[in-house]
Amino acid sequence: MTKIIDGKNAVLGRLASYAAKEALKGEEIIILNCEEIIITGNKKNIEKGFEEKRSRVGHSQKGPRHSKSSEKMVKRTIRGMLPDHRKGRGKIAFKKIKCYVGVPKEFQESKKILAGKQKKTKFARIKDFSK
Repeated sequence: MTKIIDGKNAVLGRLASYAAKEALKGEEIIILNCEEIIITGNKKNIEKGFEEKRSRVGHSQKGPRHSKSSEKMVKRTIRGMLPDHRKGRGKIAFKKIKCYVGVPKEFQESKKILAGKQKKTKFARIKDFSK
């Protein structure tokens, strides 16, 4: 069965843990509106953390690369919550997760799970850090 989740105003960590658990159970997960997902906390601290990760690339071709596109940022967060994304259960579960910016035409009319609600505390949207 496929679960379609609308990520608008959803907290990144909570959404990622839910998606990881469902994918491990064998569900197909589709996350829409990845640019509208929020990260709670002080915006300056979040921005500083992302810049730190991106500047630490390592020697020429080596090292972890942290993408600047919002759907890849969400997918990487989910990947960190899976057991081992390189083999076994984690690899199978990671293949079942799809992330999209906006809402593609094929999911326009389908029923979606609304993951978020309006926040009043400090937060930043993923689109503020992606390009």
